[in-house]
Amino acid sequence: MKIFVVGGAGYIGSVCAELLLNEGHEVAIFDNLSEGHRQAVDSRANFIQGELADRRQIDSAISSSRPDAVMHFAANALVGESMQNPSKYFRNNICNGLNLLDAMVSAGVERIVFSSTCAIFGPPDRVPIDETAPARPINPYGESKLAFENILRWYDEIHGVKFVCLRYFNAAGASGRFGEDHHPETHLIPAVLQAALGKRPNVEIYGTDYDTPDGTCIRDYIHILDLARAHILALGAAGSGRYNLGTGGGSSVRGVIESCRKITNRKIDAIEKPRRPGDPPRLIASSDKIKRELGWEPEFQSLDAIVESAWKWHQKFPRGYEN
Repeated sequence: MKIFVVGGAGYIGSVCAELLLNEGHEVAIFDNLSEGHRQAVDSRANFIQGELADRRQIDSAISSSRPDAVMHFAANALVGESMQNPSKYFRNNICNGLNLLDAMVSAGVERIVFSSTCAIFGPPDRVPIDETAPARPINPYGESKLAFENILRWYDEIHGVKFVCLRYFNAAGASGRFGEDHHPETHLIPAVLQAALGKRPNVEIYGTDYDTPDGTCIRDYIHILDLARAHILALGAAGSGRYNLGTGGGSSVRGVIESCRKITNRKIDAIEKPRRPGDPPRLIASSDKIKRELGWEPEFQSLDAIVESAWKWHQKFPRGYEN
C-alpha cells in the first residue's frame, strides 16, 4: 500500500513509518519539523516538508502522493500546555486536521488511521477503560482529540472516509533506530533517563497526594513498537472503529523512576512538586476490543522492557537527534 504519514518525523510517526517500510509499503512523510526531526525520517520514505495549516500545501502533497491511506500523528500533545494555551490545541488538532480531511476527500483517499488518546475519557468511573466508557475530557488536549474523532464520524457518513481511532496514553520505549527526543522533554521516561545521563539534575514528581497506592499518578505505558503494529493492523480494519490501546497494567510515577534506577544502575534524584492542572489520577486502557477484532497482541508487557529499550537508544544517542 501507499501510506501518507502526517507527522512522520515525530516520535510515534517515525517508528510507524519504519515498520511500514520494513513490511514493504510505500511511505510518504509530511511534517513541518516544528516538533519532529529531519534525522528521524527514514531514508527509504519520500519526505515532504509542509504545513497542515496551509490547505494548498497539504492538497498538493496528497494529490501528488496518491496514497491508499493516511496515518495522522501531527498534533500538539502536552496536557499542561493545553491548559495554558487552548487556542493552539484547537487550531492545530482540529482546524489543521480538517485541512487534511478535506484534502483527502478532494483526492479520493478513503481511509485514515488517527492517533487519538485515552485523555478523551478524563477521570474514569472504572479501570481499565474500555470503549464504552463515557468521554469526559478535563483538558483542551483531550477535548481536541475527542472533537476530531467526532468529525471523523461525519466524514465517514457524508464522504465515505473510513477511520480507525487508536486511543492510548503513554507511548514509550524505542526501536533500534528511532526514539523519543522532544525539546523540551516533558514525558516521564525520557526525562528520568536524561537525569540518569546527567543531562538534568533531577526528575520532578507532579503531585504525591493522588488516590493511588503511592500517591502519584498511574499511567498505562505501551511500547512504541506495539503501538506501531496496532496502526498497521488498523489499515486492514473492515470498517470504521475506535480502539483503546494499552497493556492493561499501570505504573505510577514513582514506579517508573524506580524502574529507571534499576535498568540504568545510576542515581536519579527526584523532587516532589504540586499537582499539574488537568492530570487524572489513574488511566489504564482495556485492549480487549482490538485484540478480538484486529488480532493485536502487545509483545512488551513489562515496564522494565520498555525502559530498557529507551535506555539503549538514549545511550546510543545521548544528544538525541543532534548526533
